[in-house]
This record gives sequence, C-alpha cells and structure tokens, in this order.
Amino acid sequence: MHSEVLTGSSYFPPLPAELESRYPERDCSQHIQEANIDKNPRRVLVVDDEVNQRTALAGIVRRWGYQVEIAANGRDALAILAGFPADVVVTDLHMPELDGKGLLEELQKLPTPPQAIVLTAFGSLETALEAVHRLGAFWYLEKPIQPPALEMILARAIEKQSLAKHTASLERELASRGVLGELTGDSPAMREVFYLLQQVAPTTATVLITGESGTGKELAARTLHQLSRRRNGPFFAINCAAMPDTLIESELFGHEKGAFTGAVERRAGCFELAQGGTLLLDEIGDMPLGTQAKLLRVLEEGKVRRLGSPREIPLDVRVLAATNRDLREGATKGTFREDLFFRLAVFEVRLPPLRDRRHDVESLALGQLVALNRKHGCRVVDFSPETLVLLQRHDWPGNVRELRNVMERAVILAGEGTITPAHLPRGFAGTVVQPAASASATPGQIALQAGMTIDEAERLLIELTLEHTGNNRTRAAQLLDITPKTLFNKLRTYGAPE
Repeated sequence: MHSEVLTGSSYFPPLPAELESRYPERDCSQHIQEANIDKNPRRVLVVDDEVNQRTALAGIVRRWGYQVEIAANGRDALAILAGFPADVVVTDLHMPELDGKGLLEELQKLPTPPQAIVLTAFGSLETALEAVHRLGAFWYLEKPIQPPALEMILARAIEKQSLAKHTASLERELASRGVLGELTGDSPAMREVFYLLQQVAPTTATVLITGESGTGKELAARTLHQLSRRRNGPFFAINCAAMPDTLIESELFGHEKGAFTGAVERRAGCFELAQGGTLLLDEIGDMPLGTQAKLLRVLEEGKVRRLGSPREIPLDVRVLAATNRDLREGATKGTFREDLFFRLAVFEVRLPPLRDRRHDVESLALGQLVALNRKHGCRVVDFSPETLVLLQRHDWPGNVRELRNVMERAVILAGEGTITPAHLPRGFAGTVVQPAASASATPGQIALQAGMTIDEAERLLIELTLEHTGNNRTRAAQLLDITPKTLFNKLRTYGAPE
C-alpha cells in the first residue's frame, strides 16, 4: 500500500467498477508495463501553479517509471509539449494565464492529443465533469490525490493513448493504400482528399464538402466524423433540398407544442439530436434564404431556440455542409447569403468526379462486390477483362452512385462467378447488341437474329434466366422484373411443364 497523500480536500470520488477489477490496489506496476503497448517511453506532464503540489506529484510519478516534466500553468505546458510529447497531462483546473479548461481546449487541437487527467479541489466537481464530458479529459481526481488511485488511472490512460496512437498509425497506413473511413481511391485526386480530411478531422472547424451529385459527399462527412474526437457521439444528416420550406426550420431547430398549426407536441430539431456529435447539412445550396439567416445566427452564437420557445439551448455540435452547387456564384447572384458562405467555408474539401479518377473504378467496383453479394445472396467474385475495360471507359455522369447501381444490377444478373459485358446495362459505354448469324450462343448469352420476333426473343431470355437460376421461378421472375404469375402464364403459353 502507498502511504503518500497530497494535501487538499478530504473527499475522493469512487473509482468505476471496471478500474477496481482491472487494477488491484496493492500494485499497479505490472499493469503499467502491460499498458505500454508500443514500447515507447511513457511521458507525463504535471501542470499545477502550486510549486509544492507539482513537485511532490512529479516525484511520485517518476518513482513509477514515467518520464516527467512539470509546468506552472497552461501556457507553459503548451510550450513544453512542443519538445516533450507527453502521453498524459495531469493538470489542475484553476491556474493563472491559461487555466486547465483552456489547456484542454488547446490540447484538442493537436493531431493526436495526450490523455488528460484533471485535478480538482472540493467544490469544483461540476467544472471537472464538464472537462471530462465536453473537453475530452480522460478522468478526474479530487484533491487530496491518493497515489494508488492516480497510479491506476495513469495506467489506463497510457493504455488508451497507446491504442489511439496505434489506431492513428493504422489509419495512415490504410490511407496510403487508398482507403480512408468509408472512402476508397488511390488516384492523386483522392489522395489529396484523404490528406485534407485527415488534417481537418481532429479540429473543430466547420467544413464545406463540395462536388457533383453522387461523388460521395455524405461518405466524406461520415469519414470526418469517424476520424474526429466526436466519433462516439451521434452523426446526424439532413437533406435541405428534401424539406419543404414550411418545415425545414422545424426540422433544424425543433419546435414547442402549439408553435404552429400541426405542432401537437414538443420536438427536438437536428441540432439538438446531434449534441456531442456531428451534423451534416446536405444540399445546403437549396436552403431558403430566410432559413439561411437563422442558421447563420445559430452558428455564430452556438445556441439554438426551438420555434415557439423563449429559451436558448447551448450547442455542442460540429457542423459540416455539403452541396453540388457553386455557392460562390450563388452569393454573387444573391441566391445564397455571402456571410453564411464564408462562415461555412472555413475549410473546403472538393470531391472529384469519377471521370477524373478512372484509376479508382476497379477498386471501387471490387469494393462493392462483398456488400452486394451479402445483400442479394450471390457469389460474384470478379469481372471479365472486357467488362473492366467498359467500366473504365464509361464517363459516369452519376459518379460513384451510378457505379454502385450498375454493379448491383450486374451482381444480380451474374449471380455467381464473373461479371461479363452481358450483365451491364444496354448501351453501356457504347456497347450495342449485335445480331447473330444463328440462334446458337455461348453459355450465359442469347443470340438474336435479324427478323426474330419480340415473342421469340422474350422466350429465349426467359429460358436463359431459368437456366441461370436452376429453374427457380421466383428468382427468375425477380431478375426479369415481372411477377411470378406473369412468368407462370408465359411458361404455360410455351407449353413448359408446371
């Protein structure tokens, strides 16, 4: 048992059960060694304006095998961190120049911020809890500090920081291989997108994501959320173009009962639903001008007021916006508020159209196969070389969304094995149906002859589809986009056995 106690108030908060069971009070040194996943030096920065407190605390932590530096306030701490990349910062809350809350806010701006343990005197519990929940501190301890408890918390904080570093390393490696969150691409254009997303994700900056329809703007927003410190909070998206002008303000800001006709109960808006997380305002270029003015005020003040309510609600939401419109042009023409544009475009990420990154088509298409096979119970594994040529030659006016739809159709038609040009839409990338010299065809294809009637061609297609599905008439009807009853009637016309 450790006998040292740092002076202060007499109350010490109970540890969570998971810490009690994981770290026995008698000795935590073994757990500290186990927590040192990456085998790098374990660095701790102690920040306290009282010289005796920080000196005593630093001495105890050094005896546990940590490298320790000390600072008298938040400003000094930031200067020290420039040359001493601490894994954990143990900081007091009340200090001159830059207090503990200010220090935590600055730490959150670092690419991989250290874990923070907040020390608080009696009566500051509410402030300490705010530091944990709003500012991302790992945990808090009340003075007088009990060394066994601090040793346990430090070990767990070191473990979490090691995992955070490992995760960041994996994300960088995946990005170098053309995968970032829900985005895929190895072209120079997408590598630039990956770099921008990785740079802005750890910050609190508002991001404007632009690009043509179907380029994956919502996927980029979700990736930003996953890479941010809000990843454990909600991600909420609203399509501004899909909301009637009379309802969009209620959807965004919420309303009180009786605020307008049809408001039969109180309802929280998207900003409230996204508290502690991320809100994506999709297709913001279609938002009405009147709503734009109210949105600007919410963004500037960080507060929202439900329709019909006199009370303002403080917000803790990161706002992302996406559009396929040119907002600069809209600001010039007066269809979009210039002040709102500058407020949203703090950091802009533009997604390239698929025609400008044809190099990524193969990896994108392959990435769709696993999900589509699972969705439709198919076993498609690859494309024929001819199919890949057609996929890369196509202009993709619908971008990645069009690619996904083409792949879904092809997977359903192929069922298993390899996707061939016959499984692509008619006229895809300039392909045409050539009349055959005879009625014979290679497996999986039908040969059409000039002068063949529509009924004869239809019968060939139905017979081929039944052969493909192993005579599963329900599946064949689905592939042919007709009802089972219609298929049954046609087969009876052909004289097929029931």
